Amino acid sequence: MNVHLVQFDIAWENPAANRDRIGQLVARSAPVMGDLVVLPETAFTGFSLDTSCTLSDAGAAEAFLADLARRFHCTVVGGIVAADSHGRASNQALAFSPAGVLLARYVKLQPFSLGGEGAVHAPGDEIVLFDWEGIRVAPFICYDLRFPEHFRAAVQRGAEMFVVIASWPVTRHHHWLTLLQARAIENQALVVGVNRCGTDPSFTYNGRSIVASPHGHIIADAGEGERVVTARIDADEIRRWRREFPALADIR
Repeated sequence: MNVHLVQFDIAWENPAANRDRIGQLVARSAPVMGDLVVLPETAFTGFSLDTSCTLSDAGAAEAFLADLARRFHCTVVGGIVAADSHGRASNQALAFSPAGVLLARYVKLQPFSLGGEGAVHAPGDEIVLFDWEGIRVAPFICYDLRFPEHFRAAVQRGAEMFVVIASWPVTRHHHWLTLLQARAIENQALVVGVNRCGTDPSFTYNGRSIVASPHGHIIADAGEGERVVTARIDADEIRRWRREFPALADIR
């Protein structure tokens, strides 16, 4: 099984351009049936807090993700802004099956308050998991990464792998890498972190999308440019390490 980390420069508030670019990049990465394709946070608009723009594209973005999954016969995870169950704007990660069926709708638990997101996007209130080729996966979004309690809660519900989608600025890129590795080590889980690259009106992003093993080793790194990096996933490695070193059994 492979995971494809789609790292690209998101065109600011231009969903049509971003859909075209995503389609090109995924086609170039040539996923095979059953693979996992992961896009960054707010992949169709950039990290815009203008809900008149982001919410107006929500339906089209969701339909595109479902179609992408069907077209390439893959599971697809991507970030959009859409209304939550109470009708409030929220930052979401959606997962679709190869048949284009919605597997999970995760609402970001920790809006980025320093950047003003909390005034615009309502927080989520639950951990969400979905199955990918027999692996239990928990999606998270960007600022969530700084709150290890959410990841531990996901593990206690059966998560074996985390997918973290982000718009993480270059000024704190060393935090991004260190925290992804820490979440892997402390939870004995595989971690896939997909960040954007390029610029928007407020920030510069350097990508560094990675896959971290349950030991915290970086086994795939997209570097700093626009590209798709592919990594082979071994579910047995996760389970074997948890059996050999059963630290999770000692949680108090």
